[in-house]
Parts: sequence; C-alpha cells; structure tokens
Amino acid sequence: MTESANPGMTLAPFFAFAQAHPALALGVAFLLPLVIALAYLGLRRPGAAPAPRPPPRGVESAPAKAEGEALAQSALGAAAPLPAAAARARPSRLRERLARTSQALVGRLEAILVGRKLDAHLLDELESLLFTADLGVKTAESLLESVRQQAAGADLKTVRGILRAAMLEKLRRVEPAPGSTLATAAKPHVILVLGVNGSGKTTTIGKLAARHVALGRKVVLGAADTFRAAAIEQLQAWGERTGASVIAGRPGADPSAVAFDTLKAAVARGADVAIIDTAGRLQTKLPLLEELKKIVRVMQREVAGAPHESLLVLDANTGQNALSQARVFTDAARVTALALTKLDGTAKGGVIVGLADELGIPVKFVGVGEGVEDLRDFSAEEFVAALFDERAGDGEGA
Repeated sequence: MTESANPGMTLAPFFAFAQAHPALALGVAFLLPLVIALAYLGLRRPGAAPAPRPPPRGVESAPAKAEGEALAQSALGAAAPLPAAAARARPSRLRERLARTSQALVGRLEAILVGRKLDAHLLDELESLLFTADLGVKTAESLLESVRQQAAGADLKTVRGILRAAMLEKLRRVEPAPGSTLATAAKPHVILVLGVNGSGKTTTIGKLAARHVALGRKVVLGAADTFRAAAIEQLQAWGERTGASVIAGRPGADPSAVAFDTLKAAVARGADVAIIDTAGRLQTKLPLLEELKKIVRVMQREVAGAPHESLLVLDANTGQNALSQARVFTDAARVTALALTKLDGTAKGGVIVGLADELGIPVKFVGVGEGVEDLRDFSAEEFVAALFDERAGDGEGA
C-alpha cells in the first residue's frame, strides 16, 4: 500500500530558509505574485492566439479530416470529385498531355514551313509529313488537298490555320452532344465494351464505373473476358476500388453465360448501369463475330434493347493499326462509340482525326493519364487547341 504524504511537512524547508535568511525570503514573497501577474497578462494580451484545444472525442480536426478525405480519394483512384485545391494542383492541362503528338505533327509542320512560302517543293515535304503522321492515307490526302487549294504561296501562319480548321471540322462530326457521355437510356443501362487485349479496355471500364458511381448510380460489372484470368482479377480490383459489384465466372467459362448472369444480377439488385467486359481476340474475324453475336443475343433475353451502348476502346499508341482494329470490330458488332486511350504517352494521337474521318463513329472519351479524372469527355475544340498548343486547351477541364 502506498502511504499518503503529510502536507505540513512540505513547508518545513521553506520556514527553515525564512528563519535563516529573512530578507531574501521577504523579497521572494514580494516578487512571486508580480511574476505570476505578468505571466497572466502576457497570455491574455490582445492578438495572442489561444492555446489549441484537442478536438472532442470522435470529432476530426479540419486538417485531420482533410487528410482523411485525401487518403480516401487516393484509395478510390479519385472516383469522387476532388477538393477544389487538389483539382487546381493536379497536372491536368490537356496541352501537356498531348505534347508528344503536337510535336510530331504541328512541331514538324512549323519546322519545315518557318520563314518559307508554300511552293511545289514545300508541298511535297508537307505531303510526306502528313502521310507519316498516323492520320491515315485518306485523311492525309484530304488535308493536303485543302492546303493545295487554299494556301498556294502562303506562309506558315496561313497553312497552320487551314490545317487546324480542316481537322476541327472532321473532329466535330464525331463529338458527342453535351452531357450525353454518361446519359442512360434504360435501367439497367447496358454497356458492352470491346477492344483488343492491352488497349486499356478493362482500365477504361473501371474508370467509367467510377464516374457513374460518383453520380450516385449503382453499377454492376461483368467479367466476360474469361480467356484471360488477369482481366477477371483486374476488374474485381476495380470493383473494390469503386464500390461496383462484379460478376465473374471461372477462367475459360462461356462469356455469354457471364454476361447473362451480370444482367440478371443487375436487374435483381436494381442497378442503374451494367458494364460488360469482353475478350479482345483478333486472331480470326469469324470467332470474334460469332462470340459477340452470341453475347448480344443472350443479353437481349434478359434486358430489352441491350446493349444500349457498344464502346470500342482503342490504344492511340498503335497509330494507324487502331484504324484496322476499328474496322474489324465495326464489322463484327454495332459499335456506337469510341474511347481512345493512352494519348498522354504517344506521338501517334493524330490517329483520332483519321478515325473520325474514315469511320464517323462518335468519340465519347479520351484517356490522357492514369487517374479516373483522366478519362475525359471528348471535345473537338479542346483537342485541336491542345494539339496546336493554344490557350483554349489549357483550362482546368481541358
């Protein structure tokens, strides 16, 4: 047992000191209250910041709350809107993301035209540039003809303006209507996603799911790319990351069975959106065509009019090969929209102009980075402004 101390004993040394040194003890007794008073006044002076109080139990302080929200955003891959300060800080300028494509096309154009007038010799150089810019033969010829007819003897500024206007005209034909990219036509709204392996198809599905979830919609994902186990695991990871449900079968299972189960689950759970991943195999055209037709037939048994969208995902890094892939898939399925990915890491982004010119399929999304916010609604004006290194492509949403 611990004994309690005697209070009276604690003052004995002070009394002994006072008897031995009465003058010094008197001085201490006089100064001590003055020191305490000055210290109190110093703490209470105008403008002095009060001592911080710890937050009540269970209530986060503002910095802690902000830090927690930032960590949550990171865990979700920025699926929900970022705080304004974070949005301003992120490197989201489209001009920066399209810098390599801009240099490969517009940069080379300026290099050969600066200080010169357009003549027959220079027209040959321009032809060579356009035909090696991943625009596609038909589109390159069309752009060259516009320059030939409108810019004989002209300088760099005029030629640049003609090419800009011609590209913008082609891209505006495939620009989605404002507010239409995430619009739904049914419940569940069914999106069938197509594309070769490695195109960024599954990642695009995850980002698209995150955008729908951010709008308060219930989303179900279907892992019908059953020929690649990694695709199933990747989609399941996106489901955990975004809060979307994932329906998956065993590797090698019938893709149409997974698509059917996905829509059945979406209907039963009252989901707003169902997004179906598919295998991206292009070894031969016929199996792809038959498999996609079967998936569509099976889905239509469960949801009338499904799929309401067929989104083809293309990798911009493949350049003109993306045109070839698009032709195969449009022959195999009714493709309603395109998403062009990896534009931030390639010099071949000009292929989007060729896709617009030759296929005329709406371009809904462009991928310009790893974050969810980098799957952007396509804007023809913003894209062309960024390509030609203009301020219009410099906005926060650009």
